[in-house]
Amino acid sequence: MSVERIEHDGIRYAEVIRANAKVDKTTFYSPAESSFQFGLLAHEAGFVEPPHYHKPFKREIEDLQQMFVVQRGVVVVDLFTDDGELLKEITLSAGDGIVLIHGVHAIRVLEDMQCISVKQGPYLGIENDKVFVEAKQS
Repeated sequence: MSVERIEHDGIRYAEVIRANAKVDKTTFYSPAESSFQFGLLAHEAGFVEPPHYHKPFKREIEDLQQMFVVQRGVVVVDLFTDDGELLKEITLSAGDGIVLIHGVHAIRVLEDMQCISVKQGPYLGIENDKVFVEAKQS
């Protein structure tokens, strides 16, 4: 599967785009109202987009989503439900990308990895950014 949505009890936890995903036209997988848009840009050779900028618009964001795109190596992303139960293990390799939308997550590096990481800012320091959680053992 080249695109996967991970949902549980009607809540979207993550979206994964595999390196082999192919679209004929630009396709976004996140709902339009999502505070973080995730998709693939695709245009035929010769396409030219005129110079432009994006209009400033005040946004209020209460969730913090994070995206990884693996450049090299192999990493497992563990997703947990709000109750701390393991929901899914997702193995990512070079070219795969994931947006973490909801819930608790952890990573395990299987092969030395490097990822591009993108999330909303500003960064307020680890004491204001991360909440460490004791996950339930299966």
